[in-house]
Amino acid sequence: MVGRVGPGSLELSEAHRFPNRPVRVPEGLRWDVLSLYTGVLDGLRAAGAVDSVGIDSWAVDYGLLDADGALLGNPVHYRDTRTDGVAEKAWATVPAAELYAATGLQYAPFNTLYQLTAAASSTQLTQARRLLLIPDLLTYWLTGEQGTELTNASTTQLIDPRTRDWSRDIATRLGIDLSLFAPLRQPGDPAGVLRPEVLEMTGLAGPVPVTAVGSHDTASAVAAVPATGERFAYICTGTWSLAGLELTAPVLTEDSRAANFTNELGLDGTVRYHRNIMGLWLLQECVRAWGDPDLAGLLREAAAVPALRSVVDAGDTVFLTPGRMPERIAEACRGSGQPVPVTPAEVTRCILDSLALAHRKAIEDAQRLADRPVDVVHIVGGGTRNALLCRLTADACGLPVVAGPTEAAALGNVLVQARGRGLVGDLASMRQLIADTQPLERYEPRGGTAAWQAAEVRLAHA
Repeated sequence: MVGRVGPGSLELSEAHRFPNRPVRVPEGLRWDVLSLYTGVLDGLRAAGAVDSVGIDSWAVDYGLLDADGALLGNPVHYRDTRTDGVAEKAWATVPAAELYAATGLQYAPFNTLYQLTAAASSTQLTQARRLLLIPDLLTYWLTGEQGTELTNASTTQLIDPRTRDWSRDIATRLGIDLSLFAPLRQPGDPAGVLRPEVLEMTGLAGPVPVTAVGSHDTASAVAAVPATGERFAYICTGTWSLAGLELTAPVLTEDSRAANFTNELGLDGTVRYHRNIMGLWLLQECVRAWGDPDLAGLLREAAAVPALRSVVDAGDTVFLTPGRMPERIAEACRGSGQPVPVTPAEVTRCILDSLALAHRKAIEDAQRLADRPVDVVHIVGGGTRNALLCRLTADACGLPVVAGPTEAAALGNVLVQARGRGLVGDLASMRQLIADTQPLERYEPRGGTAAWQAAEVRLAHA
């Protein structure tokens, strides 16, 4: 994506799009990171002359390098099963409540901490001399310089969100060697310049600086929330839904841990306080199983299905792995004594109602746990294209929803780079520029929330 930033102007255009296809090999599910790097190089070639480059990606996963800086195998995919049951082993050394009080990270079986615990005796980890999170790995290949960007590091469950530095006590007790990690970088820090070989492969004229951005895509997306005050909630939608609040300090209470909220770090000293929900992964997997039908037609049919007929827990890890998603959703409904959705439209409506219900619950819980009321919900990311999901979320929350921008992560990435060049000001100024220049859609809640509250109770007692 190429961003152009000027006084009162912000334009984004797509230079190159390429697939990200994980590969299942005998040892498990892996990322094809060499293909991704090729896509990055092709994208730089297509982009043409640029003043800066920044990389963001998904969180938690990493590549291991040997003493010569060579990659030791394809990075493991967070949906791989190697972390099954590993959290309980870690908790035997550091109890879950103590781990949360130190790191503020919600439980997810694929957190980097659990991945490293699972890999403790592996040949690759024994041989490794450096660990780079995915965007830092790609940045290293582009520049030859190694660093660990802070917003993404905060998803490893090895960062103390109060000090915004490594939690050395936790790492020591769990036998994790923090010297594997490169020095921490802040969003906006220089991350090197494109290597001569990269310039040659892409046809760019150097020097081209690379800037550390909010390299966890959610950090970049939240930076692009077009909020005009503090009383807002955000939902970053896509494969995952991340629903919560932006705070100035973490919430590390036992109630917060029990509610499975995470405290990840954002730009300018902020904390992203939210709950992870399975998101549109549920629908993506169903659409794949159905042979990729016309999505617009499917959503029109789903809108005509009676509301809240059946709902599932959209945060349940039973839906984490790929495959058989329509059957698994049907099994969950059957197991909870609800009508079983049969047609694609019925399954789709079940998914969207369930996501809206999970959004409602997360935002209600976040307000209570952080003692921060909100007046509006901002939805950013790919889910903004799904008008039915946006409408249902407004209805479920009983709050207006402002949807947009769709390419929030790319816009947040670009604006951090632009700020480093003096083209924009503080975070509030960045958000105002988004609000002034990007198309947004507002959805007002319709009717009361009683039916949603009843569905929430029904699901809780299923």
